[in-house]
Amino acid sequence: MPWYPVLSLVAALAVVVVELRWLRTGLFRDRCYWISLAIVGAFMIPIDGWMSKTSDPIVIYSRRVLSGVRFPWDVPIEEFVYAFSLITSTMLLWDRAGRRELEATGRRQPEPTAEEVVR
Repeated sequence: MPWYPVLSLVAALAVVVVELRWLRTGLFRDRCYWISLAIVGAFMIPIDGWMSKTSDPIVIYSRRVLSGVRFPWDVPIEEFVYAFSLITSTMLLWDRAGRRELEATGRRQPEPTAEEVVR
């Protein structure tokens, strides 16, 4: 199997394991996280599809590094796995940094609003 899909899958699995075993932020249960991924996908699909379209590509991948699966609009499927890894790891680290800041300054977490309690 080519390197890009393998390394993308390894990165995605590593991010999931880090969240579920170490950080435990609850990010995967947060509706806002999934909405964020949907927004990123909404922008990623047309841009990536346009840049890597097989008819007239701007970005040319070596066929040896891709799985060959392209969906939708000629977007290599590896791009979605890679984007998931980057976005999720960034959000996890952001959350972790915020928690450390609260612990270091001794400030309490603000009380949740009614909307947050309902979620």
